[in-house]
Parts: sequence; structure tokens; C-alpha cells
Amino acid sequence: MMQMFSLLFLSIAVIIVMIDILPIFMDWTGRIHIGRYTDTGKWNLSITKAGLKWLNHTPKIKVTDNTRLVVLDMLRGNYTKSAIQHWQEAALLLGLTEYLVNNHDKKTEDEIRTFLDAKFDSSGQWKNKPEHIDAAILSYAVMKLEFLDIDQYKKAFDYVWDMIQAHIGEDGTVQYRKSMKNYRYVDTIGFICPFLIAYGIRYSNEECVEIAVKQLKEYEQHGMLEKYYIPSHAYHLNNSMPLGLYGWGRGLGWFAIGLADAWLELPTGHGSKEILDEMIKKFASSVLSFQSSDGNWNWSVARGESRPDSSTTATLGWFLLQASQIEELTEKCKEGANRAVGYLMKVTRRNGAVDFSQGDTKDIGVYSMLFNILPFTQGFCIRIINANSEKKVS
Repeated sequence: MMQMFSLLFLSIAVIIVMIDILPIFMDWTGRIHIGRYTDTGKWNLSITKAGLKWLNHTPKIKVTDNTRLVVLDMLRGNYTKSAIQHWQEAALLLGLTEYLVNNHDKKTEDEIRTFLDAKFDSSGQWKNKPEHIDAAILSYAVMKLEFLDIDQYKKAFDYVWDMIQAHIGEDGTVQYRKSMKNYRYVDTIGFICPFLIAYGIRYSNEECVEIAVKQLKEYEQHGMLEKYYIPSHAYHLNNSMPLGLYGWGRGLGWFAIGLADAWLELPTGHGSKEILDEMIKKFASSVLSFQSSDGNWNWSVARGESRPDSSTTATLGWFLLQASQIEELTEKCKEGANRAVGYLMKVTRRNGAVDFSQGDTKDIGVYSMLFNILPFTQGFCIRIINANSEKKVS
């Protein structure tokens, strides 16, 4: 009997150790010959192939930074959360949608249909109704699909709009979580603003547009470091106290996504277009000033000693490419976007996975020190290189 228990205990111990060791080993082998891509066309095909594979089998993103006894996090439900998956999936979908602009690819279209069938029922409503506003960016990604009749998912879009309304605080801006009603996060800019503009314009709901613009303007007033025009992680509603880090790289990325996509969705001549024009110009200047000579941005953009972050680089590179549509910004923003792509190619594994993205943030001011693959980064790499092609940026 004791021998059987000893064997069982040893087997469990081996399994636990393997759960810890296998990811480390896979990372080590995956990084052999990393960064060998020199041709943007081949790089595009490789990263798109990996992104397409992940759309319906999205890698789980760890909530904690633990690399030992990971099985305990899995058992406690602390390994990953669905809200994190929403913005990972959204980025992949946005990237693949951009790819389809220039490529008729039935396999990609079929994979997207499979993804949508898993998320929505036959009436176009969510199968599992989300509880957090993170789902808005996924809804926005669905709205960008051009080969489908997206109005079939209007029930799901309406649900997200209702959810956003339920998160509006006393100042008229949207809360990140109802449990954090006195805080405004920079993440929320990226999560909701593009969706609100797209939904508001498509379904003639000006209130949606007004809320998105207000969210951006309020963050500009209370959450930006005035001289350098970079966002803090969050600010407190009652006293406008900045919270977390000014210059957190992915925070800049969230602001960039929310601002650029909202700006792109607003039709020319809309009363708020010029407001966002000016914000784009100021933010583009700031973003360029923090880009390194290698083309990347660090996870803390103002500290040259901090590690480069691929998620920051992919999102800010994509932002610069969009900003280059403004004539006075064209040359320097295209050049900055090109240098970002050059860096991202250098950190791409042989299998097309873009490496060295900062892990999920734990709390305001508590940032991950793990740097690995991230579906969010993959999606924005696909997005930038295909938008690159469309705008004929070499």
C-alpha cells in the first residue's frame, strides 16, 4: 500500500514539475534562430498563419507572474480570465480583417465564421453574455468585417451598448468596473471608444459618439502628463489624482487604439473630427519622441533602461501609420511605423509568433515582468503590416 501511495505521490510531483518546466523549455526552443525575417511579405504570411491558428484556439494568458507551482493557479482559477481573452481575440480579429482587405482568402473567412458561431447564437446575441466592458473592443472587431452582413449581430452590439450605459458614472464617463466607480483607466479608452463611434454612426445614435469623445477629452484633461502628453495608468475621479505609471507602454497603446480608431470611424465633417485631429497630432509627436533607435518602445517608455515591449511597439507603430494620413505628419509617422515593423520582425519566432510582449497587468501600478507571446500583439502586427501594404509604405 505504501509503495502504491509513494508511486502516486511521485507521479503527481512529476506532473506538477512538468507543468512548470514545459513552458520554459518550449520558450527556449521557440527562440532558437529568432528574428530571421528580412522580407515583409514572408513575415506577413508567417505571422498571419500563426494568428489565424490562434483565433479559435487562443493561447491562455496568465493573470499572475508565477512560474512555479503553476498548477495551483490553475486549480484556483487564477491562471486566466475571460475578460482578458476578449481583447486578445479582438486584436486577432482586427488583424485578420485588415489582411482580408488585400487578400481573398476563403480559409481565413471560414475560420472567422467558426469563431463567430462559437460566440453568437442564431439570433445574433451573445451565447455567453459578457459582464465587462472589455467585450466592446471585440464587438468593434466584429463590426469591421466586410465580407459578412454584420447587422445580423446587432442584438449583441445593443447588449454591449446597454452594458456601457450601465457603467456610466456621475461625471458622464465610463467606468472600467462597477466596483471601481471612482477610477478612470486608460484601458477603457481602447476598449470602448472605437465601438461607440462605429455603433453610433452606423445606427444613428449620436449619444454614443458624444460619450466616446467625452471619454477622450476627460482623459486628456485629467489623465495626461501635460508637457509630454502621455497618459497615466488611471486617475481618481474625485481629485484627478494620477495613479500608476505615466508612460506605461501598453497604456499608451490603449490610448492610441481608442484615439486612432475613433478618429478613423468619424466621418469627415463631423463636429468632433477636428478635436480628435488635434489629439492625434499631439500624441503622434509624443509617441515619436519616445521611440528608440531600434524602432521599439520600452514597457516604460520614458526609461531607456526598461525592457522593450512588443505589444507597445505593435500598437504605437500601427497608430503612427494611421496618423500619417494627416499631411503634416506623413513623412515622420511613416518612417516611425516602418522602424517599428523592422523591430517586430527581429523578435518574431520561426513559427511566426511575435515574442517579448509584457504580460497582463495585475493592478494599477503593478506591472508584469514576464515577456512572452501575446495574441493581442500578434493581431496588431498583422494589422500594421497589412495596413502598411494598403498605404504603400515600404
